[in-house]
Amino acid sequence: MKPVCLLPALEPAVGSILVADDSPTVRKILEYTLRREGYLVRAFPDGVSMLRWLHGGGSVPRLIFLDLVMPRMDGYQVASHLRKQAAYAGTILVLHTRCNGLLDRLKARLIGIEGYLAKPSTTQQILSLAGHYCSPPLPEEVLWP
Repeated sequence: MKPVCLLPALEPAVGSILVADDSPTVRKILEYTLRREGYLVRAFPDGVSMLRWLHGGGSVPRLIFLDLVMPRMDGYQVASHLRKQAAYAGTILVLHTRCNGLLDRLKARLIGIEGYLAKPSTTQQILSLAGHYCSPPLPEEVLWP
């Protein structure tokens, strides 16, 4: 069940995507793949860094790719934290992980994660998922400096 809040939620930016993954290689692949298609991407080495950026005034993203196994906070903990805040009710969460078992997928769904992408993933899978949930911003839109 999603939390109820009487304050209006911020509207997520159309083509903005965050990535939280402790692997520099995976972060670079996701960043490059998505930026090449026009998405605005910001990547973080862990969920804590991403949450600090968001709570420090970062723009509400349309889509977040979360690794499950990360230091300090795992993907489930980050997702659970975001789902408790009304501002992120419109943000799509996708678990991008090597953990591909039925229990992992069920737990993700119960927490409020909308998508699940098993590693290793292909460029087509990444772009298909991003295109399904958000479209690239118009050229004149500037969301992050």
